[in-house]
Amino acid sequence: MTEHWDLTQPLREAIEEAEQLIFNAPFIKTEQDRLEGYDYLSGRIRMAMQMAFDYDLDHPLFVNPTHQFARQGLDNPDAIYLNAFLREGVEYVVRGRRGTTADLSFQVMGGSYSADSAATNLMAFDDRELDVAPDGTFEFGYTAEPGAKTMIVREVFDDWDTEERGTLTIERRDTLGRPAAPLTRDRLAKKYDVAARSLVGSIQTWFAFPQFFQYKEPVNTLTAPQSTPGGLASQRSSIGHYQLDDDQALVITVPRCEDCAYQGMQVGSDWYASTDYETHQTSLTKAQAVTDPDGRMRFVVSERNPGIANWLETTGHRTGALMLRWQRLERDLSAEDGPAVEVVPFADVRQHLPHHSPISTEEYAARIAARQRSVARRMIS
Repeated sequence: MTEHWDLTQPLREAIEEAEQLIFNAPFIKTEQDRLEGYDYLSGRIRMAMQMAFDYDLDHPLFVNPTHQFARQGLDNPDAIYLNAFLREGVEYVVRGRRGTTADLSFQVMGGSYSADSAATNLMAFDDRELDVAPDGTFEFGYTAEPGAKTMIVREVFDDWDTEERGTLTIERRDTLGRPAAPLTRDRLAKKYDVAARSLVGSIQTWFAFPQFFQYKEPVNTLTAPQSTPGGLASQRSSIGHYQLDDDQALVITVPRCEDCAYQGMQVGSDWYASTDYETHQTSLTKAQAVTDPDGRMRFVVSERNPGIANWLETTGHRTGALMLRWQRLERDLSAEDGPAVEVVPFADVRQHLPHHSPISTEEYAARIAARQRSVARRMIS
């Protein structure tokens, strides 16, 4: 008789627990919110399985855990995220070819984000600190310091239509060329257990995390530019959250930054995740947005279409997160570089846009088509 192995039981139990967390989320107000929660859950399951089964500490590689089908941590629609797990004291070699994206940055994290705290930032730099050859290739070594757990790479697009991704690999000098360890029952059991813990832990983490930061701010405001919690040394961000009725809009005015390679504004959901940035305009970079003659970009956050180029859609969400990012900065930012925010009646939006840029329904549809093509070209799932 064949022995019964119930290796998946921890994961099945974790999925049930995760479903209850999603179903009872405190911010659910509508049936659509709950449906989005179950879609969000599918991404969390996908990511938990990937975290447990795709990574190998003996044979590291960069895995893309966050994308349009697995959103988390108010993920940036303009970024490709790559993660590799590290082992303390081990020497690694990272090789790549620089693409034409606005920013390529590296960060080493100690521990992980949890419902109680952010991960520790041990090292952060961008490709300006690398020796990049004329053909775009580069290589650097890194010995994982005490506490180092993850290397995170962000490749960020300012112009979705023209910028191209680069390539990137990571390897251990001491295990290169060595076959992977054979599968064992204990090893598989551990992987399913890791997936189970990762699934529940990630949901609890991203329920709690914005309460420490975003939702401590007054509603319908954005902070002055500041260091991102657990983020990059070369990045500043402005965080906030909104609450709008259908007959209201948020007008956000921010100077266009000429001293950074990337500047982007996004609307997120109460799941602390990006909203549909493929078939809706829920984010804009400085390359995509219209800049007014006075050097400022004016965004309108609303459910209804105001007929302007810099509309950011709330896609049925009366409440949600807001975030502005600046990356690859050449100087630090002050409050004068940050945004001004005003809640206005939707009917009066254009009175608050001294240089508004009208856009037709057909032109807007063309913008959405371009977004779909760009995401399909640059993203991996």
